[in-house]
Amino acid sequence: MKQCTVIGAGTMGNGIAHVFASNGYDVALYDLHQSSLDKGLASIEKNLNRQVSKDLLTASEAEAAHQRIHCHLNLSEAVKGSDIVIEAATENEALKLSIFKELDALCDPETILATNTSSIAIGKIAAATQRAEKVIGMHFMNPVPVMKLVEIIRGYKTSDATTDAVVARAKSLGKRPVECNDYPGFVANRILMPMINEAIEALQTGVAGVSEIDSIMKMGMAHPMGPLQLADFIGLDVCLSILQVLHSALGQPKYAPNSLLVSMVTAGDLGVKSGRGFYDYANGVKQPVVAPSFV
Repeated sequence: MKQCTVIGAGTMGNGIAHVFASNGYDVALYDLHQSSLDKGLASIEKNLNRQVSKDLLTASEAEAAHQRIHCHLNLSEAVKGSDIVIEAATENEALKLSIFKELDALCDPETILATNTSSIAIGKIAAATQRAEKVIGMHFMNPVPVMKLVEIIRGYKTSDATTDAVVARAKSLGKRPVECNDYPGFVANRILMPMINEAIEALQTGVAGVSEIDSIMKMGMAHPMGPLQLADFIGLDVCLSILQVLHSALGQPKYAPNSLLVSMVTAGDLGVKSGRGFYDYANGVKQPVVAPSFV
């Protein structure tokens, strides 16, 4: 039986659960709160329905995927019988270390423990366990049901067998796994976050407005989404956390979070998830926030 466990029912967690369930896996979706599980399931149902409307899935396939997802508030019950656990909790180092320590105690010795971390060292997470050879980074891109890339990150002690198994698992989901080594931010965010940070700097210093910056990058660099809209989509709090990890680990000024980003996160303007970031998402309409708000 194909079975996996996903830790965390937020944006990334419910997306990962969606993809596994759509590809024939029974999924145990764990979270601390029933409200988070309910919200995650609602997102999965909405995204499955969107795939049906685009003829990417049949209605019966979507219903079957939905039925394969089982929600849990008890971690011990959630991991029972799974040969891989994918952690998709908040990008917080202390929290992830605590989760992996607990998973190591609860899971079968052969279970692979994967993390969807965006930036935290896999070796550091693995050190919280007694199975470092079975700990690996499995970094999905957002939105998970749409994006093909899965960044596979080997820790210092990750075995070839674990890497091969996770690469094969990613391919079974219709994804395109690409391997990289365990350095802060890996590849995707080490390159992406300085670009987003620089776009915020350009906005703050009055080089151009929100829509102008995004339009230039979309039309001039063939990016499907401008950096400020992408930051809203990722979550400004997540962007800040990743930049803080990069700056702390690498010590280079280019990774120091822009002060406007810090202020926006402190004020609760987190992007799409809060309804306002560099764009205002009130009433389901995306409108750029006018430049004076950022000065």
